[in-house]
Amino acid sequence: MNTHEYDAVVIGGGIAGFIAALKIVDAGYKTAVISRGDPVCCLSTGCIDVLSNSDNPLKAIKDLSEDHPYQIVGKKGVTEALEYFIEIMKETALPYRGEVKKNRGILTPVGTIKKTCLVPETMKNAIGDNEEPIHVISFKGIKDFYPSYITSRISNSGFSVFDAKSVTTLGIAGRFEDRDFLRSFISWAQDLDIPHVKIALPAVLGLNEPLKIMKELSLRTNKEIFEIPTLPPSIPGMRLFRALKSALEVRGGHIYWGKPVSSVERQGSRVEAITLATSGKPSRVCGRSFILATGSFVSGGLFALRDSVRETVFDLPVFVPGHRKDWFNNNFFTQGHEIEKAGVLIDPSFRPKDSNLENLFVCGSIIAHSEIMKNQCGHGIAIATGAAAAMKCIKELS
Repeated sequence: MNTHEYDAVVIGGGIAGFIAALKIVDAGYKTAVISRGDPVCCLSTGCIDVLSNSDNPLKAIKDLSEDHPYQIVGKKGVTEALEYFIEIMKETALPYRGEVKKNRGILTPVGTIKKTCLVPETMKNAIGDNEEPIHVISFKGIKDFYPSYITSRISNSGFSVFDAKSVTTLGIAGRFEDRDFLRSFISWAQDLDIPHVKIALPAVLGLNEPLKIMKELSLRTNKEIFEIPTLPPSIPGMRLFRALKSALEVRGGHIYWGKPVSSVERQGSRVEAITLATSGKPSRVCGRSFILATGSFVSGGLFALRDSVRETVFDLPVFVPGHRKDWFNNNFFTQGHEIEKAGVLIDPSFRPKDSNLENLFVCGSIIAHSEIMKNQCGHGIAIATGAAAAMKCIKELS
């Protein structure tokens, strides 16, 4: 069995896990991220929702229950974490724009306006309401993008369709990485003689350098360009994941990808190591501290049984609200479902409650009372709690 030693081991390769790992590496500690596969953020819009059901997300924190993760982090901690995220993304080819005290509107693939806090720079020119006319460029046969829906909601708008010889967002994004394809697309767009100031496209302007492609397109057409996030699989979500992964690798962080945890070693009140399931020899990963960032049900951090919910790595106690019959609602669109409150309870140091593990910290959507769908705060919680748990971990290591 191969053995690897680190100061900190982060289990979970989503936004929470990467933010935690980045903070710890920046503090000078040898850090590893363990993940069994691509995170849920690859299915997301790539935008950072802090509290999207409010105009001022920071101000709205006070209205949340005292058990909500934002209340544990605190308004100052949430602000500092989001600012840290913005600084990290400036170092990548995917800078983000926005104000932490003010939500903004972005256009959805069906023409509605969605509130969010921080957006990739390729979406910064998005219209915030349905009053400003735009021209939508779509692609022949593309799935899950509806230009006619969009233009029907926005007066005096129009759309055109380009044949990219691909019908998937991933395939079209790959084509935009090719210079010959980009030149032919720009030439076609110039010939349209579009009268509108702004051109909207589905978010397919490449996987690696979308901002560079957008700027060239804007320069050649003399138009303001912006992307509209598409339905999953999401190119902006994939870009965000890749950018965070790259930022950690540049800093010297280690990543174990596609390797689920098969067992945990404990000694008294401390986690000593985890063993990773691999196709060859198992790997034993030792750490002075551990951070659990495996996500909720969709990510596999929580698993629901007939009469209970279990945490899948350390078998930590899991809070569930009431009885199973109370977890759900016949009306899917009711504002919030009780099962969203399920998760691991934490104390102010981000250690799991009702557990004696003193070198284990918890962050992300696995934390109880997050209610991410109800509050529209998924990536915001990931960033805020990832940074907060990392700071507590750093204190433990120092």
